[in-house]
Amino acid sequence: MADQDEDQPQTTFKRVLLKISGEALMGDQGYGLHPPTVERIAKEVKTVHDMGVEICMVIGGGNIFRGLQGSAQGMERTTADYMGMLATVMNALAMQSALEGLGIFTRVISAIPMDQVCEPYIRRRAVRHLEKKRVCIFAAGTGNPYFTTDTAATLRANEMSCEAIFKGTKVDGVYDKDPVKFADAKRFEAVTYDEVLQQHLGVMDASAIALARDNNLPIIVFSLDEPGGFKGILAGQGTYTTVHG
Repeated sequence: MADQDEDQPQTTFKRVLLKISGEALMGDQGYGLHPPTVERIAKEVKTVHDMGVEICMVIGGGNIFRGLQGSAQGMERTTADYMGMLATVMNALAMQSALEGLGIFTRVISAIPMDQVCEPYIRRRAVRHLEKKRVCIFAAGTGNPYFTTDTAATLRANEMSCEAIFKGTKVDGVYDKDPVKFADAKRFEAVTYDEVLQQHLGVMDASAIALARDNNLPIIVFSLDEPGGFKGILAGQGTYTTVHG
């Protein structure tokens, strides 16, 4: 760990990508957006932004529409995936609204151009936003069907030269089995990319893990339900699992 300024909140990261699922925005509802939950997550992001960390975000769309689910019900996979991408834009706009309500300049950047509501993805422009301490929310996945928002998060994190992906989930790390269903589930402090793939640990899908491995990009899995968890883990505290080489 590098020497750190005593006056500053301590953090080892300058630029990170926060990946959260669309379901994280539902709260206790079974569907859609729960504004108080969106605002709570926005406040978590603000605490980290206030530390001087540059933040990108990718939000899934499963709370509104999930492409795989649609294709399982007889819809053409490509069409279903595009509908899922549009769902992520809706979530990104909701998060932008919550963040700007807290006084943080935010840009929604979509892989599918829709100029009336957000910016198109131009890498150099996105990097400039980050340098100006704006939060960048990358929407519409990679812009291609058959790729998940996990893969989009890993792709954007590499393009933006992020130092880590923070994957906010409902549990405080990576377990060998579902801790909600099994009381004897064991949590890993650290796990390698290859172990995640071989043991099907379900951190992210295989293409996202492979892309992170090929670029040596660490993935930090933590609980988004833990108040102050995001800020704490950036300061090296709290419970989490690191996926590394």
